[in-house]
Amino acid sequence: MFSKILIAEDHESSNFSVQKVLEDLAISNVGHVYYCDDAFEKLKKSLTSKFPYEVLITDLSFEEDHKKQLIKDGKELVKCCRDLCPELKVIVFSGEHRIGVIDLLFKEFGINAYVKKARSDSKELKKAIEAVYNGDTYISHDLKLPIKSANTIEFSNYDITLLKLLSDGILQKNIPKKLQEQNIYPNSLSSVEKRINAMKLALAVKNTEELIASSKNIGII
Repeated sequence: MFSKILIAEDHESSNFSVQKVLEDLAISNVGHVYYCDDAFEKLKKSLTSKFPYEVLITDLSFEEDHKKQLIKDGKELVKCCRDLCPELKVIVFSGEHRIGVIDLLFKEFGINAYVKKARSDSKELKKAIEAVYNGDTYISHDLKLPIKSANTIEFSNYDITLLKLLSDGILQKNIPKKLQEQNIYPNSLSSVEKRINAMKLALAVKNTEELIASSKNIGII
């Protein structure tokens, strides 16, 4: 079993809950912080020691307060920590339930497990830690079927860029110019039209307004 784990969680009750799960797994070397910047600094410091942190367990959302933070949420924290330590295992423990958001965490951020905060989440977290230790990925039981049936896995970074531009009010005919300004390819009008039509088909929507609304609803943007 893992010997050293770092918890980033700003709610005391959830923080203590995670610590209790680790105690049950006989993991005694546990660091816990309430801020993303502190988590990153702890990880960085541990890398200079003989026994660095092996796993990061983090929430996605962190409430703002008087203490200014450079790393503002769990997604940024995962990216920063992975850039610093690519072999770090990451388990996200969050109340986020949107399929698109969760799917992108695996696809774009390469997390190892996702546990949704809910009833029996302590049992789910324990299963997740054991699965990751054995080299597997893990998703909370009640999220498995929706993720398997969703089309979000087909959406690339390019698609997300198009959706964000549409959401920002950029007309479809003007998107090629925006892509060219950012050196994003393909950036022809025909390519943009094909991808937008393909996304409409994937999400079973009829127009751009429905496409944007559906994308936001499932967490793609």
